[in-house]
Amino acid sequence: MSIITFFPLIFVLLWASAFVTGKVIVVDATPFAALAFRFLFVTLGFFLVMTWRREWQRAPLRSVGEAVGTGILFHGVYLAGVFYAVMNGLPAGITALIVSLQPLLTSALAGPLLSEAVSRRQWMGLAIGFSGTACVLGFDVGTSLPTMGLVSAVIALLAVTSGTLWQKTLTGKLPLATSNGYQAAAALLFHVTLMGMFEHPPKLEPTLPLVVAMGWQVFAVSFGAFTILMYLIAHNSASKTSALFFLVPPVAALISWAILDETLTGLDIFGFVIASYGVYVATRPNPMAQTT
Repeated sequence: MSIITFFPLIFVLLWASAFVTGKVIVVDATPFAALAFRFLFVTLGFFLVMTWRREWQRAPLRSVGEAVGTGILFHGVYLAGVFYAVMNGLPAGITALIVSLQPLLTSALAGPLLSEAVSRRQWMGLAIGFSGTACVLGFDVGTSLPTMGLVSAVIALLAVTSGTLWQKTLTGKLPLATSNGYQAAAALLFHVTLMGMFEHPPKLEPTLPLVVAMGWQVFAVSFGAFTILMYLIAHNSASKTSALFFLVPPVAALISWAILDETLTGLDIFGFVIASYGVYVATRPNPMAQTT
């Protein structure tokens, strides 16, 4: 069995870990300074790979522009929206729940924009997955929520949805490392700009927890999870790939319970099972399609 078979599972684990390490990072750093620092190392890493493989000369201008657009949406606006929402007082769980609407929004738009057929079974799986995620996060409608936090979370949702749909329309002429390098460079400039605009002064204290958490986000999340995500988008439908995001909030809750000693209730475990089943329903092969 090839390791590619386990890419969806590896992606979910790594992507979910970013929420946990992010909570560690913001203790000793302002969000945009932390993101700029993270993507400085990510950019250097990918550009070293590009130089080693001599991929500079095989980068058409249009493809570079496509990579820059993807980087701004995925690494720039999405991450900035999430961090800014939490910074403005929106609970992390509610932020994650809003962002987890991405599979539903992607599926709704994949049909008219990408001419993808989204089956009734996929819609059912997406609905089940969202229900399970809502159980884990415990959305409290009665809570007073900050307007700027809500707006930022919605912007993050629109960015990650647009990035998923955008990635499916690209020419794909750049090697994966080269594409990721230009994406990271675009994100670096984006977060440096936000740091200069909103953080006076920026904060980045080199404590041991910050160094460990930042290292994990650079190597495991930016190099690992995002590369897997780009592969999954390229080799699967946008709606099926986006369904995996329903597993991220429940898995993040499990990791937080194990590492940060956060509370995990019976309802959380029930929601995790429901969300997992929803992803299975939405992403499993169609037996009717295989027999035709």
